[in-house]
Amino acid sequence: MPNNALQEALSKRFRRLLSGDPDGVPPWLDVIAAGDEPGLYLPTDAPWIVHADFGTLVGGIRALLMQALHPGSLTGVANHSRYEQDALGRLAGTIRWLTVTTFGSHNAVAGESSRVNRLHERVKGEYLTGQGEARAYRAADPDLLLWVHIAFTESFLTCHQMYAWREIPAGQAPTGADNYIAQWAKSVIPLGLDTAPMNAQELNAAIEKFNSDGLLRADETTLNVVKFIKNPPLPAAAKLVYRLLFDAAVLSLPAEFRSMLGLKAKPRWLIQPTTRGVLRFIRLAIGPESPIEDGAIARLERIGILAQR
Repeated sequence: MPNNALQEALSKRFRRLLSGDPDGVPPWLDVIAAGDEPGLYLPTDAPWIVHADFGTLVGGIRALLMQALHPGSLTGVANHSRYEQDALGRLAGTIRWLTVTTFGSHNAVAGESSRVNRLHERVKGEYLTGQGEARAYRAADPDLLLWVHIAFTESFLTCHQMYAWREIPAGQAPTGADNYIAQWAKSVIPLGLDTAPMNAQELNAAIEKFNSDGLLRADETTLNVVKFIKNPPLPAAAKLVYRLLFDAAVLSLPAEFRSMLGLKAKPRWLIQPTTRGVLRFIRLAIGPESPIEDGAIARLERIGILAQR
């Protein structure tokens, strides 16, 4: 438990903002703690370490900006999402998938993947590519799944490297980055994507191919979505911190993508150390405990995968 009343209050408010639950208890906590089997990852695995750290607060914003560059994923969000009416609710849904997939049992991951796949069935339509070609799409199309996945993967990895502090284990891979990319590729197999990049070289090549093929573009809808991402309807107390996190996300983007999105980066010497300091302060303010991690570890201890603490 947090070691004082102030930490407990701040921790509850922080969790309430991210989960949407008035008591600050993520509704998916029981899903993660339940079950008699391991999941995709253990506490020593790269995705667990990256997603448990606070670089994810920046990575999530960056991923949304990256995804907005693809007119297919952008059209899906604009036409089939409640992001303007219930931005925090949509955020909570995305966090649920991330946390259950990272920390939950195999059964929990299967259930969460089924939920996402059912949502994807309703998302379809038509969009214009960067070359002006009209193209029909479904959210479950492999190319859209691939773009969303690589935008997510590269964003969380880049922001962890820039703003977090826990080292990513390399395992059997050449680097921690390669290990994270290969391990996290398992997360999208239940969504229908079994050709995800398996190392940093493949990840960078996949992003570059989308760009060089002329699929990425930014139009008025893109810029409106970016404007919303920049100024979402957050509580007043959270807006100042969020603006810094947004600036950190913009800084981490490639210059070409920043230009397409109409964004300018603030100085690295200012944004990077300030963001790292603020994220450390948030961790100290709310305490080191994580109900999600604790629930997952308790399950792994209960079934004998981990030794009892």
